[in-house]
Amino acid sequence: MSRKAADLKHRIVTRFQRHVANPLNRRLPFQTVLETTGRTSGLPRPTPVGGRRVGDSFWIVSEFGFKSQYVRNIQADPRVRVRIGGRWYHGTAHLLPEDDAVARLRALPRFNSAAVRAFGTDLLTVRVDLTD
Repeated sequence: MSRKAADLKHRIVTRFQRHVANPLNRRLPFQTVLETTGRTSGLPRPTPVGGRRVGDSFWIVSEFGFKSQYVRNIQADPRVRVRIGGRWYHGTAHLLPEDDAVARLRALPRFNSAAVRAFGTDLLTVRVDLTD
């Protein structure tokens, strides 16, 4: 995919997510939500995500890598919260560009993984080490 096509895809998908999908999904009580701190505003920024808890870690794959707003927020402040099964956990997020994100998606929930593969242009693995 050309860079121009990837940029257009990114703009369309993120606009839909920001204005339609995310506001609806955030309200679902058992939707997994990653909460970062806004790098400019300092306000909590909840983002519905699909991922899986494995032991004391929570794994997700960002579909737009370092262009994702929540990834940019993690770069500024890696302290996050994750709502899993209706319960909030604190943690520290780690960006793992060396991880094989496509292989990682095979271990994550199928529906979300299929969407990330279909819409994503620059996959990036994120691991959150949960502290409580």
